[in-house]
Amino acid sequence: MCGILSVFGPDSSAQFDLSSMLSTIVHRGPDDKGILQGENWMLGHQRLAIMDVDGGHQPMQTAEEKLYSICNGEIYNFRDLQDSHCPSYPFQTQADSEVLLPLFQTFGNDLIQQLDGMFSFVVSDGQQWLAGRDRMGIKPLYYATAGEHKFFASEVKALVHCAEHIQEVPSSHFYHSQAGLVPYYNLPDVTVFQKDQEAIQIALRQTLSRSVQKRLMSDVPVGVFLSGGLDSSIIAALMKQHVSELHSFSVGLPNSPDLKAARLVADHVGTIHHEYVYSEAEMQAVLADVIYYLESYDPALVRSAIPCYIVSKLASQYVKVVLSGEGADELFAGYSYLADYDDPRALHQESISILEGLHNLNLQRVDRMTMAHSLEGRVPFLDIDFIELCLQIDPHLKLFSTFGIEKWLLRKTFEDLLPHEIVWREKMEFAQGCASSEVLEKHAKAVITEQALAEAKIQGFPVNTQEELFYYGIFHQHFPHPDAAKVMGRWEGTLH
Repeated sequence: MCGILSVFGPDSSAQFDLSSMLSTIVHRGPDDKGILQGENWMLGHQRLAIMDVDGGHQPMQTAEEKLYSICNGEIYNFRDLQDSHCPSYPFQTQADSEVLLPLFQTFGNDLIQQLDGMFSFVVSDGQQWLAGRDRMGIKPLYYATAGEHKFFASEVKALVHCAEHIQEVPSSHFYHSQAGLVPYYNLPDVTVFQKDQEAIQIALRQTLSRSVQKRLMSDVPVGVFLSGGLDSSIIAALMKQHVSELHSFSVGLPNSPDLKAARLVADHVGTIHHEYVYSEAEMQAVLADVIYYLESYDPALVRSAIPCYIVSKLASQYVKVVLSGEGADELFAGYSYLADYDDPRALHQESISILEGLHNLNLQRVDRMTMAHSLEGRVPFLDIDFIELCLQIDPHLKLFSTFGIEKWLLRKTFEDLLPHEIVWREKMEFAQGCASSEVLEKHAKAVITEQALAEAKIQGFPVNTQEELFYYGIFHQHFPHPDAAKVMGRWEGTLH
């Protein structure tokens, strides 16, 4: 995991202080800093060393120094790509991201179709450039303009003081200096669904197991976020099959139901478990930092970001990579509002809609909160093979009314790996399980009056509640740029 930043345009190196801009995202990669520049371009990189810890310095370049790259994330199939497409290329490192250089030489813009992973990158020969983002948008990428200059960066905070206009590179898109913004992937449009429950369960088990194994790729220790809910518990159980000393991490307020459930799973699976009990005062104390790193003031996102921020801090003391259960609720209709759906096709379309919105909502939370503590977060449920498999399942099997409980199929598939009371535990949102949601809303209402909200609406502030206005005030202090609020995701309007 890393932070990337690039500038293209006339006399770039004289007009912009790339080192200063990079310093705003040093938390994404404090292990190393690299800058390459020509007269009309600059590439910068803050590195969190995961693969080839000693040798994987970025920016990378070809031996003849005519092609350069920066990358954030992981390319899980890089060894297969090296063997199949680059057998004679003189690789200089053991890092996964170096494969971008020979792939660009072979495939040009189509190199992104070859990649399996979570990533954002920029490749350039100094004249033209290609910037791309993974299919689900697990890794962030923004682009911005100022006059004739074009910027790409991992976070908005690197751009707010130099750019005139800031936009997000959407998930499953690349941006080429000549072709502009181009989509390269869409979730499959399924017309014939799989109905055989036994065959589906076998496929789910095999595909998710492969996904977890793939995400153990690392030259540094790997751990797991363990909330005690179904999704993270499944990931922990699958990881433990391959990691003998697996560290798990859980947080919550005193008497949080998540803490008790996580202990139960940790004992059953056999992880080295760590937990942290925080106070209401501590939640309020970290709120401003959370909003700064999160780059959002959406209430639902902020609420869940606080425990994620705290558990990331805990995990960073023991590991550099952590897996989480993000994505299962979208794939298996786990959200409470989806229990009201009685039309299988409508439920299927809603699943696709919220999957497509993950990149600047829950995935943004996971990325920003882990990166705030120089920790890499990985999400096995959002492996493309697993997503495409799940979208082929007859949505009737995902309806709450079919079995009288949400995510029945997922529960049944993995029930042998976990305690019965965990497998059939009632679903709780992360912030609810950590007992944080009511605390934050109550605090915001104590600070922001209804009159203040009414006045803010009259002035045109993009807020709807007292809680949102409270967060917006903090957000706007950090991000006064008019585009900052436009590029963030909003749960309102996403959950229908």
